[in-house]
Amino acid sequence: MSTLRARGTVEGLPEWDRCAVMGVVNVTPDSFSDGGRWFDTTAAIKHGLDLVTEGADLVDVGGESTRPGATRVDEAEELRRVVPVVRGLAAEGVTVSVDTMRASVAEQAVAAGAALVNDVSGGLADPAMVPAVAAAGVPFVVMHWRGFSERMNSHAVYTDVVAEVVAELRARMDAVIAGGVAPERLVIDPGLGFAKQAEHDLALLAHLADLRVLGRPLLVAASRKRFLGHVLAGEGSPPPARERDAATAAVSAIAAHQDAWAVRVHEVRATADAVRVARAVEGAQ
Repeated sequence: MSTLRARGTVEGLPEWDRCAVMGVVNVTPDSFSDGGRWFDTTAAIKHGLDLVTEGADLVDVGGESTRPGATRVDEAEELRRVVPVVRGLAAEGVTVSVDTMRASVAEQAVAAGAALVNDVSGGLADPAMVPAVAAAGVPFVVMHWRGFSERMNSHAVYTDVVAEVVAELRARMDAVIAGGVAPERLVIDPGLGFAKQAEHDLALLAHLADLRVLGRPLLVAASRKRFLGHVLAGEGSPPPARERDAATAAVSAIAAHQDAWAVRVHEVRATADAVRVARAVEGAQ
């Protein structure tokens, strides 16, 4: 089986011969990782272009923090933050993903040039999302999700996290396909850090291969998340988010080795190196 076939392809997006790198542009003042650094439209566009220079294959633009405990931004503000950045990056030839739970934002971002809709709720937060994506005919990321950020930690209860995530993702995929989105355009995401404790995230990373039963390409978004802080803390305090990039790159190598279609990261260069090394090792087998 070729590496490309093992990772899968997504209709409507480029094909890469290795795990792709999705760079993150947070156009927010309150992201857990880099809130406020790229809040200005011009700075956000420049940052996205810099990520491409550093090795990102596509850039994910989001205007609403989904960190645990975050409150929602209103629709008009999210549109104001996101659409100009998407338009600016797309005009430069960047493959752009829009990270949103709102159908209106997805629609306007696609009109501005976004090629992919990345909805952390998998279409559950806004009933209009699935019909909007179906009508636009763009790829759609379906993430495992159990509720909004304000209360997600209360939903982090599992008997068998891998089996339950697979079952819940399958049900969500079926609903999205029934809503008109082509199966060939779906990407799945196990939702690391969303309604999950560190042990749940680690178990999912250890069993990414089990998600292959869903038959769709896999996006892994571990960058700078709490479980990495927990791993690195040992007996001490977790390092701040921006000191977790080496650990993120390690996860990227693990995910690439387990045939993830893409990894979503804030700091691109180390992960771009990691996935290329993983590809070179595969090629030597």
